[in-house]
Amino acid sequence: MPPLLYNLFVLIVVFLGGGAPACSAATDTVKPGHVVGGKDKVVSNNGKFALGFFKAPAPNQEKWFLGIWFNTVPNRTTVWVANGGEPIMDAADAGSPELTISGDDGDLVALHPTTKSIAWSTNVSAKNSTNNSNNTAAVLLNSGNLVLQDTSNMSQPRTLWQSVDHPTDTLLPGAKLGRDKLTGLNRRLVSKKSMAGPSPGAYCFEVDEDTPQLVLKLCNSSVTYWSSGPWNGQYFTGIPELIGNSPGFHLGFFDNSREEYLQFNVSNEAVVTRNFIDVDGRNKQQVWLDSSQSWLTLYSNPKVQCDVYGVCGAFSVCSFSLLPLCSCMKGFTVGSVKDWEQGDQTGGCVRKNQLDCVGSNTSSSDSTDKFYSMSDIILPDKAESMQDVDSSDECMKVCLNNCSCTAYSYGSKGCLVWHTELLNAKLQQQNSNGEIMYLRLSARDMQRSKKRRVIIGVVVGACAAGLAVLMFILMFIIRRNKDKNRSENYGSLVAFRYKDLRSATKNFSEKIGEGGFGSVFRGQLRDSTGIAVKRLDGRSQGDKQFRAEVRSIGTIQHINLVNLIGFCSDGDSRFLVYEHMPNRSLDTHLFQSNGKFLDWNTRYQIALGVARGLCYLHESCHDRIIHCDIKPQNILLDASFLPKVADFGMAKFVGRDFSRALTTMRGTIGYLAPEWISGTAITPKVDVYSYGMVLLELVSGRRNSARSEEECTTTTTTSTSTDTDGNYSVYFPVQASRKLLDGDVMSLLDQKLCGEADLKEVERVCKIGCWCIQEDEVDRPTMGQVVQILEGVLDCDMPPLPRLLQRIFERPSSVSTSTPVFLFVGSPERQ
Repeated sequence: MPPLLYNLFVLIVVFLGGGAPACSAATDTVKPGHVVGGKDKVVSNNGKFALGFFKAPAPNQEKWFLGIWFNTVPNRTTVWVANGGEPIMDAADAGSPELTISGDDGDLVALHPTTKSIAWSTNVSAKNSTNNSNNTAAVLLNSGNLVLQDTSNMSQPRTLWQSVDHPTDTLLPGAKLGRDKLTGLNRRLVSKKSMAGPSPGAYCFEVDEDTPQLVLKLCNSSVTYWSSGPWNGQYFTGIPELIGNSPGFHLGFFDNSREEYLQFNVSNEAVVTRNFIDVDGRNKQQVWLDSSQSWLTLYSNPKVQCDVYGVCGAFSVCSFSLLPLCSCMKGFTVGSVKDWEQGDQTGGCVRKNQLDCVGSNTSSSDSTDKFYSMSDIILPDKAESMQDVDSSDECMKVCLNNCSCTAYSYGSKGCLVWHTELLNAKLQQQNSNGEIMYLRLSARDMQRSKKRRVIIGVVVGACAAGLAVLMFILMFIIRRNKDKNRSENYGSLVAFRYKDLRSATKNFSEKIGEGGFGSVFRGQLRDSTGIAVKRLDGRSQGDKQFRAEVRSIGTIQHINLVNLIGFCSDGDSRFLVYEHMPNRSLDTHLFQSNGKFLDWNTRYQIALGVARGLCYLHESCHDRIIHCDIKPQNILLDASFLPKVADFGMAKFVGRDFSRALTTMRGTIGYLAPEWISGTAITPKVDVYSYGMVLLELVSGRRNSARSEEECTTTTTTSTSTDTDGNYSVYFPVQASRKLLDGDVMSLLDQKLCGEADLKEVERVCKIGCWCIQEDEVDRPTMGQVVQILEGVLDCDMPPLPRLLQRIFERPSSVSTSTPVFLFVGSPERQ
């Protein structure tokens, strides 16, 4: 379940957007003599949950199962299944199962329709000999808990059995995850084997027996692949974002002489939320949004699916960055195609051809087996280290001389060999920290590889010859057309000639800007279109920048993104041709004396326009694009001061199937998110951080790191002095956070505005800015949420002082860290 507070208050979105109906015509109780058939269902009093039978795939054919699901979600989403491992009956059999109170002992039972044999039972009669069918009833509570009660005393019915003591893959608000120390009952979540049916899978989510923490592990195994860190009385130490409580939500971990368990609650009963362990072995928190009729995932851990132990099964490799996620090693094929198609790859892969192994004590020359090298591999588990082996050849012989040896590796850890199936192998995202593993294969698999290489070589040779002919023809055509007085179109972009750009810019005489990769010159085309020509300086760096910008900007179109008109590639010269922005960049007007005055309304519209442009890059492009260098210099303004995000040379493309990407550090000091410094994989949240820094500069009209004139008489790079009352750091983000908490945001406003600004808008921008620069990326909003906040569709709660800045300036925050609260404040139609 942790960290539930990662955007958990998106839950409040559904508070005003609908929820469970207040009542339901169906009964919530199964009483003695009452039979619930295959198409019938029991509905909780609030209409939120339903209990009944349903059909789902199982081995060989479809089966009947008994379960509880969300009654208000269109597609059946089960939260509890009575008999996932043992279906009640085949769906092909005549009739449907029946749920009733047993006439013999008062148990809640599921019966076969023909034989009346018991397929499932609460089985409490053995523990309560006084039970009879006249004083027990089963009730589906508003919490989704199915309880069997002794109703002999109607004023205080006694619970004999409850479904929350036997959870499957889902934890609901109010339910317990943990153990009863006296009875030994262990309430843990078990994943489904696949999305197709409720059969139990390989992964468990539970409270650790030895440490007060939560763990994800292989069921019935000691292998733990994720842990929350111990509970310190307020939060789990490995999840600092859980510090503090938020209104409407409470998380608690309880440990006493009788029980040890985790529990979470929400104050609004209408919220449809679930915490569960998915079929892929990850713990997730989701909320149902009526507005979009879909599940919104608030949290998922581990964040990288390859970090789930054995997710791809034996003799398969899990890739951090490629698709598909799981792929069989060379010489192996999928063990169960049906399971893989249903999302369960844990069965792994099997050999295509058996090894030719003579014996464990024979020399390597007696075996025809070969070894296939696999590079950049995070090595599988259960390797055996071989001592006194000093070379790769010796290590190979050790493996080849043993029939049970499946692979070897010789590297930084010496000679390692594997005598079992290869499990948990991973392919590195980049060429770092990986090893070379040599996989043992049959000679037949290697021969096929050689034949394939020969065929490929012949094909490549033929293609190369054909390509040479085509290149000759192409060069002839290029030379023939070289002097034509026109520019050629490539899709929406124009391929300019160098002499055309030289003429348009009057021999590059009017320089209007300069960046890390080149200079920018003003120009004009023959049709009087104003252009800005960027010359990329430095051949190696320029080439890379050239390819990146052409690829990114040339394929996207948005009113708040600068329009790339064309390019020029002439010898070593590289140019990019943009639409001309007459009001230049934002930093000119914020920080330079020759800039124009920007009133508050213009600044607010600039903030909104930039947010819309970034939202388009992050959420609407075919490939998710991370800009990586948001700063005032890269925000251009047209004649009406409409903002356009520019300079995509550092942009990083991230496929829609990936949430983050590893890349080299890039950007500008002062706007870099902390994750750049740590070297971890980045997400679009790095742009959110930079955007937050720009917002604060829009408010103050000065660079965040600059000292105020009243406090400085000399230029300095130090940013740790205090203001006149001695309470606030001059580093503006810290000052903004503290002034915001004190309700004094107007003191942060640019003096040139003379106080002429909308107080609510200034406070809103400061709040967004402080949320955007939170140290942990999960605490930052998305750009889509930022747009909605600026548009007035969402509101945001008071942000805490960013922990990183707090540590830098050694000033404890007066408020505990919490997660942003987003509230819809518009009509349901706007939602």
